[in-house]
Amino acid sequence: MLRSLPIVAAGTGVAALLVIACSGSFEPTTAIFRTPEQASSKGAGPTLTPQVSGTANRLQAVSPVNASVVWVSGVGGTFAVTTDGGDTWRAGVVSGAEALQFRDVEGVSAKVAYLMAAGSGTDSRIYKTANGGRTWKLQFQNEDPNAFYDCFDFWTSDRGITFSDAVNGRFPAIKTTDGRTWRDIGDQMPAAQPGEAAFAASGTCVATQGGKRAWIATGGAAKARILATTDGGATWKAYNTPIVQGTPSSGGFSVAFRDPFHGILGGGELDPALPQGPNVAVSTDGGKSWSTDGIGQNPFAGAIFGLSYVPGFGQRTVVATGPGGTVWSRNEGQSWTSLPDVTGFWAVAFAGRKAGWLVGTEGRIVKLSF
Repeated sequence: MLRSLPIVAAGTGVAALLVIACSGSFEPTTAIFRTPEQASSKGAGPTLTPQVSGTANRLQAVSPVNASVVWVSGVGGTFAVTTDGGDTWRAGVVSGAEALQFRDVEGVSAKVAYLMAAGSGTDSRIYKTANGGRTWKLQFQNEDPNAFYDCFDFWTSDRGITFSDAVNGRFPAIKTTDGRTWRDIGDQMPAAQPGEAAFAASGTCVATQGGKRAWIATGGAAKARILATTDGGATWKAYNTPIVQGTPSSGGFSVAFRDPFHGILGGGELDPALPQGPNVAVSTDGGKSWSTDGIGQNPFAGAIFGLSYVPGFGQRTVVATGPGGTVWSRNEGQSWTSLPDVTGFWAVAFAGRKAGWLVGTEGRIVKLSF
């Protein structure tokens, strides 16, 4: 979890499933906002184009469906969607969720999307819209006061998993196979270490690939681990990683895979008073082993909150971001190039080499095009 900076604590307890119907709508003051025409940066790296989100709330997650349709989410019950590649955004707040922090979003189409709220007890929720965000249905609401859900990811429009911090040595993770109901799969997961948790920073502590593979990055415990499945979540195995670990505020924050075998893990230590240590590792065997050999570490101050591969711009191109900065690499983290003054962002994701987005504080959205 990432309840506040820099302190991170783990929850305890077992999650319960509650499916409730409710509706929400755009705020009456919602309007269409247009993007400035000029780009802010050009050159060998990406072109950066600021976009106008229509909200001043911090945005923490971004989910491109394709180069045109993108969903984002953030604090204050906020979400926004574009259907024209970010030229215009439509922002709104889910009715009844005004105090929630939507730390993850999964876009399915211009009409369909899921939102995940991270928080203690009943503040951890999952909503779904089928009409472009005009109304939302509450699919899941956690009832355990000690559980804290961090992130989710989907294989298909109706198959996904949501991860929670450990509760009494168990991860009360949940799974959907129909896009409507969620069931507990905690008994199928490895036992949790004391204090083990995920970081609800950018909605990328879970990554899915293909039809059955998934990886979950953890921290907050003696070992920072990757939990991995190759059978759609029926069984899981845990693998140690070499990134900074051993404190409640350190570990893996974001994980991504470009194919079933090659992946990258980013994270760090939130507390600036503690040793920062290695915060990037790569795997070539599907997450079973991770290495920091030859990898450039600590490319900017503080932890990496989110990272993403750039499809269509070399298999190994990666962008990483966090409140302390934003960098990109052509060689899967062996070396990094900084994007000057691009700070205060929490998440990054790409639909293609010319269609990537950074989201962050004060409702900021920046489009990246390689």
